[in-house]
Amino acid sequence: MTKTDQALFDRDACLVAPSLIGAELTFGGVGGIIVETEAYQGDDPASHSFIGMTPRNRTMFAGPGLAYVYRSYGMHWCLNVVCKSGDAVLIRALEPTLRTDLMQSRRGRSELRLLCAGPGRLCQALAIGIEQDGTNFLAPPFQLVLPPQQPEISISTRIGITKAADRLWRFGLKGSAFVSRKFPQ
Repeated sequence: MTKTDQALFDRDACLVAPSLIGAELTFGGVGGIIVETEAYQGDDPASHSFIGMTPRNRTMFAGPGLAYVYRSYGMHWCLNVVCKSGDAVLIRALEPTLRTDLMQSRRGRSELRLLCAGPGRLCQALAIGIEQDGTNFLAPPFQLVLPPQQPEISISTRIGITKAADRLWRFGLKGSAFVSRKFPQ
């Protein structure tokens, strides 16, 4: 496996999102395999950047390769990686593989399939919060290692949005039991 560089992210989110499937993502040595992502672009009405820069979304305009962390519904943190200006990829789910005991403790659950199945669960399991907003996704305590070859990918519409809900911008590791919601056959 090869480590990534910033050029991986300096592209449209729709290109970056599928390329992250199968990558190993860790935060402080805790993590697993990315099995689900969603793309959000600057001209996308479902994207936080659609309305332009605000205090909440300023990280989306600060450069590729940064972590964009925000609170969803006032209770769950969500981890994204910034791509070209105004674009970001939401990391929706991981297959837990490293320090699962610590993830189980943080989540108060033992079932591996549900530890990181969804962006809020993922952030809780990895202990990611607002403190990581604007930090370098390519530097410790983050580590991202791409797979040696692109795995088979499932594609569907994004989850939990009402605007631009028909766009096929959700990507997953084909056949993975660790995604937040099954992909249509």
